[in-house]
Amino acid sequence: MALGPRLDLRQTQSLVMTPQLQQAIKLLALSNLEIESFVSEALESNPLLDVGEVSREKSEDTGEATGEHEATPDFDGDSALDIADYARDPEAAPGDRGDWSEAGATGSGGEGLPDLENRSSGGPSLAEHLSGQIGALAHDTREALIAGRIVHELDEAGYLHAELREIAEDMGAPLAEVERALALVQSLDPTGVGARNLSECLALQAKEADRYDPCMARLIDHLDLLASGDIARLKRLCDVDEEDFADMLAELRSYDPKPGCRFGGESETAIVPDVIVNPAQDGGWQIRINEASLPRLVVNREYYVELEAGARDKASRAWLNEQLGEADWLIRALDQRQKTILKTASEIVKRQEGFFREGVSAMRPLTLREVAEKIEMHESTVSRVTSNKYLSCPRGTFEMKYFFSSGVGAADGEGASSEAIKARIRTLCDAEDPKKVLSDQKLADLLNQEGFDLARRTVAKYREAIGIGSSAQRRRQKKLRGL
Repeated sequence: MALGPRLDLRQTQSLVMTPQLQQAIKLLALSNLEIESFVSEALESNPLLDVGEVSREKSEDTGEATGEHEATPDFDGDSALDIADYARDPEAAPGDRGDWSEAGATGSGGEGLPDLENRSSGGPSLAEHLSGQIGALAHDTREALIAGRIVHELDEAGYLHAELREIAEDMGAPLAEVERALALVQSLDPTGVGARNLSECLALQAKEADRYDPCMARLIDHLDLLASGDIARLKRLCDVDEEDFADMLAELRSYDPKPGCRFGGESETAIVPDVIVNPAQDGGWQIRINEASLPRLVVNREYYVELEAGARDKASRAWLNEQLGEADWLIRALDQRQKTILKTASEIVKRQEGFFREGVSAMRPLTLREVAEKIEMHESTVSRVTSNKYLSCPRGTFEMKYFFSSGVGAADGEGASSEAIKARIRTLCDAEDPKKVLSDQKLADLLNQEGFDLARRTVAKYREAIGIGSSAQRRRQKKLRGL
């Protein structure tokens, strides 16, 4: 066979990702707020784009629901954390309400649901609130400057983790001056800020309430015994009787372990739902895109005609046609994005209708693949559509990813969602007799009787995932609450 150069024609197929296709894929993963920012940039760069009026008639009723829908369901909030829990794990402290007894509750969703309330730091931040007080209380400008540095070292809960010696070295000030500035910060409102640990935070609040006597001091200094449930030894150290000890615990529980959390923070942003789901009059569901945060784009045809009339050279006409093409493409891409989100949300509501009617106990296992096959799209598309998106319904606001979870076998043959199992474990633990706390094996037996096929180690895994302690830990906690 002779060797030599020659020309051949071959026909092949390949998938090419055009810039516009890449941009369309990127748009799917953006939330409505991110889309709003993207659209603002497009409006600035493309003179043919304009904002039109948002149509409020676009909605979609889905599902063939039967029975009556409870528009105002009755939820049972759950109590999660007490003072002993925080002494054991400071990172699990109560949230921005500073309430020992109700910490860990999840807004209006109840049932342990991760309801994402629309939170906004409408007031001043902690640093702003404290800085406004320093000027009136500082002895001189130098003390105010050092106190201001300390304030900006505080975390969002109001605690100081930086070493005073390091602050002194950075500012070229004697350690004694930094200590005086810290005392100034610790005298500010709210009481407890500037503390370097939980004990100091509680001690500051006890002193403010004029309750920091030697007995209370010993109680605060031995929070580790409170966390381990060694009540007998703690009472001996405090040298008080049963009644006084109960009063001291009640006083301690009234203090705020995170005094700084009652103020706004830079990281605290509003959660705006991308999809809104409401019960329809026909028993189904009304599902719509939240257009309040999604401007509607149109092409300004009048301005296009005006520019076209003035485009006399080839380059101007080419630029104008390019802008028109980009504007048309963006409008179509945003419209396709809305349709894809609605189609995905509709399938989620259809598959998880039990959740919307009865709560988390009725959730079913659901995977991205199942939804993708039903709406005839790729699994990666569904993943992008549900990323950074939130769904609002009468039960609260939830991340769309929340509705996808693994499952376990159930008596009805359909299986049960892991979220439903966790909710049931929480209910059983909350209702258990303080004198007969349920072991993991007993929990597994009870769940098996209800039709859930679960092993003891699986129950333990779910219990730990929702922050419920072991039977021994719960026994100590319930004993403390009974004091």
